[in-house]
Amino acid sequence: MNYGMAQIALFVGSVRRDRQGIKVAHWIEEKLTARGHIVYFIDPLELNLPLLDRMYKEMENPPSKLRDLQNKIKNAEGYLAVTPEYNHSTSAAMKNTLDYFLEEYFFKPSAIVSYSAGGFGGVNAAQHLRLIFAELGAPSISSSFAISRVREVFDEAGKLVQEQYNKGGNKVLRRI
Repeated sequence: MNYGMAQIALFVGSVRRDRQGIKVAHWIEEKLTARGHIVYFIDPLELNLPLLDRMYKEMENPPSKLRDLQNKIKNAEGYLAVTPEYNHSTSAAMKNTLDYFLEEYFFKPSAIVSYSAGGFGGVNAAQHLRLIFAELGAPSISSSFAISRVREVFDEAGKLVQEQYNKGGNKVLRRI
């Protein structure tokens, strides 16, 4: 997709009260915007979607928040997921948000940024999410980006304090 300005849907994966991933997501959003991309910031906490009962295409009169979300996903030229690792997988909030749609994702690339409080940076979540995106028709690029010990990487205001992560973040963003 690397032809200048692109529309990217950035999915936030956590809805927890003290979520650290929002810092990661805003940092990635800033990096994408600085590269000239249009970013659709998709936060399941703000959407407050119910557990999936019917896919969007099966709804007779979808609520406006789902119509807006469908437009963002359909118009995006690629996807970037910022996922926590919960029990060696991605979060239920991420999966629920993604599952409302299907054809909207077809033939567009995805990328994954994972994080965790521990030393492995959410790599298990990234691997599961890779399978999910493949099934949605939006295969992920071969590079993923893992952030270990996320509480030490960003300060309370969300500013990056461990500069070595800029290199890995830039590597992934160059691929989309």
